[in-house]
Amino acid sequence: MKRMSMTMVIVLLLIPMALFARGVSEDVTTLTIAGRDGAYGDAMELAIQSYTAKNPNVRFELLKLSGSELMEQSVIELRGGTGAFDVILIDDPFLTQLQEAGWLADLDALYRKKGVAIDPDLVENMVNIGRYPYPNGPLYALPHVGNVALFAYRQDVSRKYGIEKFDTWSQVLDVAKKIKANEPGMAPILFRGVQGNPIVTGFLPIYWAFGADILKDGKPAFDTPEALNALEYFLELAKYAPQGVTAYQATQVSDALLSGVGAIAIEVWPGWIGNLENPELSNVVGKVKIAAHPGEVKRSSSMIGAWMVAIPKDSKNIDAAFDFLLHLTSAETQAMISEKNGVPPTRHSVHKISSLVAMYPWYPAQLDGQISGSIRPRTNYWAEIESVFGDYLQRALVGNLTAKAALEQIQRRVTEIIER
Repeated sequence: MKRMSMTMVIVLLLIPMALFARGVSEDVTTLTIAGRDGAYGDAMELAIQSYTAKNPNVRFELLKLSGSELMEQSVIELRGGTGAFDVILIDDPFLTQLQEAGWLADLDALYRKKGVAIDPDLVENMVNIGRYPYPNGPLYALPHVGNVALFAYRQDVSRKYGIEKFDTWSQVLDVAKKIKANEPGMAPILFRGVQGNPIVTGFLPIYWAFGADILKDGKPAFDTPEALNALEYFLELAKYAPQGVTAYQATQVSDALLSGVGAIAIEVWPGWIGNLENPELSNVVGKVKIAAHPGEVKRSSSMIGAWMVAIPKDSKNIDAAFDFLLHLTSAETQAMISEKNGVPPTRHSVHKISSLVAMYPWYPAQLDGQISGSIRPRTNYWAEIESVFGDYLQRALVGNLTAKAALEQIQRRVTEIIER
């Protein structure tokens, strides 16, 4: 332990000497980033490397945390006003809590101070996620990871039944029935049926397309004709899913698509579909179309699951942190990260780079989803609402409750959460 500590001290002492030897000022700024582990952490490392190549006076401490650790540590440090973090990565449903508490720096003010404007190449719908009040208030975060739920289907199969592109959920159900009748051994519909977040995430694009809301004017809105129509449709569609779909997670959905058994997946994410065009792992090369979700009463409304980047207002290095945010969200950096790491960009131009579209054929659909997609309600109670929603959705799915009874229970329970 003593030897390790001594080594660290020597390294820290040598860094300023090395900078001085290169003719760089010893005035070094260290930015601490509270980030994610896994692919998101690797993407952040790529951005750091490209930034420090141009800015040798800036060093970084990158914390790679799990989702729960990141949320907990962010609240602890921001509530304490310690200034320990200079940049934080935030899952978009969690953003409201930090914005309401007044813990984040106003990025609009920083743009004005630097004399630059928000680049219109950033997808406006994604940028607005960082505004509070949403969607027109001051900007407190920028979109870094452009995750959006997408819709996948065997286009070679749908063409047999006259569908090149699904415009409505009614068409999806009609084709599912025909596949069931005419394609033995094929599962017409795939989705994650596990209680909680998985089933809610798969259902929301249907729910929104039927004109239903989760909250309206801050109050629960599950007891509406639109919500009932959406859930009754979902339960009818689920009749064409595999037996045991209530245990399906991402792996089961992805495996069914790759094997060729699955015909239509009502929810896929960019991280699930990277091997669709890999002939060594996929039986459906060139056959699966990835698209934004169909509409119904309302237009297509895919669910956005963005990760945003923000600066704590108590950071001691706000200007340097903002300069890094501009670099992180630049077209050059997003293109580099997309090519090397696969993290979804949030810019129009990057989605249209031909070499990236060749690598990720779903990029046009991903861009459509970012432009037209919806976000989960801006409320501090989302985790609890989602838990209740997912609980009763699955009860309806397994036949323990009717659609009407399930929605009545959700309405009652969510009202209790909001009003307590």
